[in-house]
Amino acid sequence: MQDFPHLYTVSVSTKPDSHVTVEADNLPSFEAAPPAAFGGPGNLWSPEDLLMAAAANCLVLSFKAIARASKLEWLSIECESRGTLDKVERKLLFTKVLSTVKLRIPQDGSVEKAEKLLHKAEAACLVTNSMSAEVELECEVVNVPVL
Repeated sequence: MQDFPHLYTVSVSTKPDSHVTVEADNLPSFEAAPPAAFGGPGNLWSPEDLLMAAAANCLVLSFKAIARASKLEWLSIECESRGTLDKVERKLLFTKVLSTVKLRIPQDGSVEKAEKLLHKAEAACLVTNSMSAEVELECEVVNVPVL
């Protein structure tokens, strides 16, 4: 890992009657627009979608690192992050982020250890740690026979 601080740069551009183009070095560019709730087309990534994607992605990547360091065997993980956007004191902000995780582990794996590591990953997630929203984790750990 590189020394801190790390710097991340993304640029966006648009014209009056166009969607926003999002770009970063060495990454594919894509178009973004307001969500349907704000009059957008509803078929492109919005800043709100991208923030929830960042929260879910960060939680899963944090889990992968923590599980590897803790030598936890696991088979698959799915995470859905749902953000509640509300008006508070005349400002729009996310007031809550609920991440629901389903983790599959081998039949003989420890559900308790897996749940502990999921909560550790949630606490380590730099994206949700950077937000003022309430953060909640719901997790389901399932033992699966390995063939």
